[in-house]
This record gives sequence, C-alpha cells and structure tokens, in this order.
Amino acid sequence: MKPGFWVAPKGEASVIPLDAEPLHARRLNLLATNRADELIRRCWRTALLLPALADALAVYKSDRPSRMFDITDYPEDDRELITQILGEGEVAGVAVLENGIIAQVQEAVMAGVWRIRFTVGDGRIFADYIEVGSIPAAVRLACSRLPASISHGAAPAGAMSVMPLLTEIGDRITRHRDSDPAHVITFSLFPMSPQDMTFLQDSLGVGPVRLTSRGYRTCRIVATGARKVWSVQFYDVMDTIILDTLEICDIPSIAIAAEEDFQDSRMRLREMEEAHFK
Repeated sequence: MKPGFWVAPKGEASVIPLDAEPLHARRLNLLATNRADELIRRCWRTALLLPALADALAVYKSDRPSRMFDITDYPEDDRELITQILGEGEVAGVAVLENGIIAQVQEAVMAGVWRIRFTVGDGRIFADYIEVGSIPAAVRLACSRLPASISHGAAPAGAMSVMPLLTEIGDRITRHRDSDPAHVITFSLFPMSPQDMTFLQDSLGVGPVRLTSRGYRTCRIVATGARKVWSVQFYDVMDTIILDTLEICDIPSIAIAAEEDFQDSRMRLREMEEAHFK
C-alpha cells in the first residue's frame, strides 16, 4: 500500500508541536507494594474522589457536557495514587489549544474516565484534571476553531481524483450534523496518484488534535485543518498501514468511550473504593 494520507508533520508548518507527547501513566503497580497501605491512609482526598467519579459515571449521558475534577492542588502522594488507580486505557493523545496551551489526555482503564494535564510551551504542567465524559472537552474545543470549508487552488499536473474528492469532502462538511454517522473515504478504493495525495494533504492541512487508540489494532486519529475531517489509520503489528481513511464526523467513534461501558466503569471504581478505602 502506498504511504497514507497523514504522515508525521515536519517543520514550522505543523500545528501540533513535534515535542507534544501524550500523557502516559507510570506502570509501577504501586497498589501491590508494601508502601500502598501507608499511602492509602494518607490520601483522604483520593478516598473522596473515587465515589465522586463513580457518581458522575452513574448519571452521565453522551449528549451532556463532561464533568471535570480539579486535582491540581492535591498532594503528590494523592496524585501518584490516582495515577495508579486509573492506569492506562486504550486512548491517549494531545490537543493544542490557544496561547500555546497543550492538553495531554490519557484514558483510564475505566472507559469514560480521563486524565487531562494542561501544559505550556516549556512543558510545565499548570493544571491537572480527571474528567468523566465520552471524549475530553479539550479535544472538542481545539477542533471548534477550525474552518468549516476547504480552500485550494487548481489541480496539479498528474492529478487523477483529487478535485472531485475535495468537492465531496467540502459537501459532506457542510451537510454533516453531529448526530449523523461518519462518512468514510477509503483511499484504497481511489486511484490516487502521488500528486493527488500531496495536493489533498496540502489542501486539508494538519489540525490541532492527535490521538492514538491501542485496542485490537493500533489506530492513529489526526484532525486535519478542516473542521470534522479526520485522518483515521489502522496499523498492523509491524506498524504498517492496513487501512487508510478520512472520516467526516464530529469525533471518530474509535476515540469515544461508549456510553454502555460507563456503568461497568462505575462498578470498577466502587470496587476500588471498597477494596482500598473502606
């Protein structure tokens, strides 16, 4: 298969800074160590946070705003314990906001629970949150400022399919509503020349969100520079693209926590609370 639509951005044209990395929890398995009991006794803020997260999961609906819990000023012990309890789920990434602020996002092992850290250009973390929702609000906010149209010039020499494809994408952006299913464009079904792909990449550009889902297969989800247009690529174990698509949608479904999983997450948090804080 020829190189995919999205490739790692280079140079100053990149919207996503090259050093903007997803947040990853440290896999220390602290809860299995002798230090855990002593740490848990000191972390009364965490003891209060877990039932509050479970309560938020119990009432959450996908059409409602997410609920955020500020843990910025929690003691280091509490934040470390929270890191261990939440663990690492399937989805992680970065969203670039205004004024150089970057949101690092990491889904917990409980679907619908996210760790969000906000950093500035030097990498300093100035805010730390736990969020309950289908997708972090920072992802939607970053994408909300993108243009809802595509600007491009004349087709380059050697182009075969790019102009009707750009027309289709522009039309789908205009007609798409958030409740509509995604419109998927699969590049293997198009006779795309290298000139087509380059012109398409240049016309759409790179947007402010990059996510990775590591479920059954690795999937990289990158916002383009046009609102509701996403590059969604699936990779095999050799990190080779096996499915290369554009999705026209609000947020690609593979990055969104399913509402039916929220009750399971609530039960797991209750079990954590019962096992360690009762």
